Amino acid sequence: MKRQVANKNLITLGIESSCDETGIGIYSSKKGLISHKLFSQVDLHAEYGGVVPELASRDHIQRALPLIKEALSDSHIQLKDLTGIAYTAGPGLSGALLVGGSIAQSLAWGLGIPALGVHHMEGHLLAPLLEVDKPQFPFVALLVSGGHTLLVEVTRIGEYKILGESLDDAVGEAFDKTAKILG
Repeated sequence: MKRQVANKNLITLGIESSCDETGIGIYSSKKGLISHKLFSQVDLHAEYGGVVPELASRDHIQRALPLIKEALSDSHIQLKDLTGIAYTAGPGLSGALLVGGSIAQSLAWGLGIPALGVHHMEGHLLAPLLEVDKPQFPFVALLVSGGHTLLVEVTRIGEYKILGESLDDAVGEAFDKTAKILG
């Protein structure tokens, strides 16, 4: 059984909806990242001076399925070819996460394939493994994302040690506050 799985091309649909961007990716275990789409809501939230959670959630509802269709079309993959779906399970805006998780779990249930919730920060930590020139384990990662600033030792997938973090504002939050003060 393991030999069959090892030789099979696993194709995963990824859905990211933790805040104000809808991200879709299709990953092949044999070819790597074969398609990705991103829609940013920056213009939508600009007049409010920051992300409005309810608007973000509603926009994910409108954007996710068309982006999934585009990513599948660009990669010449059909829904029936998918072997799994991964989605951001947190942290993030609860409504936005609910949209991505609901779409992922509904598609997976309808297709009879597994759905896997992924921790947002683990996604950032492991993103370098998508590169052609991948880091070798163990490596150290600096995460500067939204409300997080972390220095992390990555021993292997699933094994992490926080070496340091900000004590008050995260770098992203401090940047946003400074930008707002400066106009």
